[in-house]
Amino acid sequence: MLVSLATYNEVENLRELVLAIREHVPHAHVLVVDDASPDGTAKVAEELMRELSGIFLIQRSGKLGLGTAIISAMKYAIEHGYDYHVNMDADGSHPPRFLPALVAGMDRVDVMIGSRYIEGGGVEGEFGLKRKFMSAGINLYARTLLGLSTRDNSGSFRCYRVSKLKLLDFAWIRSKGYSFQEEILFWCRVVGCTFAETPIIFENRWGGKSKLVASEAVKALEIMAGLGIDRALGRLPRKAKGVG
Repeated sequence: MLVSLATYNEVENLRELVLAIREHVPHAHVLVVDDASPDGTAKVAEELMRELSGIFLIQRSGKLGLGTAIISAMKYAIEHGYDYHVNMDADGSHPPRFLPALVAGMDRVDVMIGSRYIEGGGVEGEFGLKRKFMSAGINLYARTLLGLSTRDNSGSFRCYRVSKLKLLDFAWIRSKGYSFQEEILFWCRVVGCTFAETPIIFENRWGGKSKLVASEAVKALEIMAGLGIDRALGRLPRKAKGVG
């Protein structure tokens, strides 16, 4: 199993998070995909690589977007023959204690989502009204336009079956930023993935500053609208129409 962490200026969180991941899933490999963080995040990853086995680092040339970072991790998981690929935020807001339940669900589905919005899930700490509105709106759009039945489509704490990721053509994906989270579920659905959710508590980041901005929510709505229209009109890529 590969756990990926897309990082940009997470020097305050990375070491503690990697150690916590190893505490809860001791045999997992961890891949850090760093977008040239100026705060030295990559140096912490390199230190961890020297101290622990199964820690890997992809250093990118700049801040290229969360979506493209996760795609890099997915391709890495495919190329290196992992069974499962787990993605989680690198700021501590996805507590590693929920990893065992997330992975346990993979015996019955292809994509397991760590969900804030089912019974037992929730949000602790500061989660402002504007952010709640953004999250609720995006999830409603995702269910309506993309045909998704899952409740938490905007969170990134997920486990994917890598054999299903192999069916994706990553050139289909339009989003480079946070809207990737909804879009990848749409394409996973297109290739026949099954889904389930397990409750998590989303917590405040451990340190550093959030990178989420309102413009990302607007972009997510635009991309979902386009995908929804293409879905309704049967304008999906020809290869996608014949899969699943």
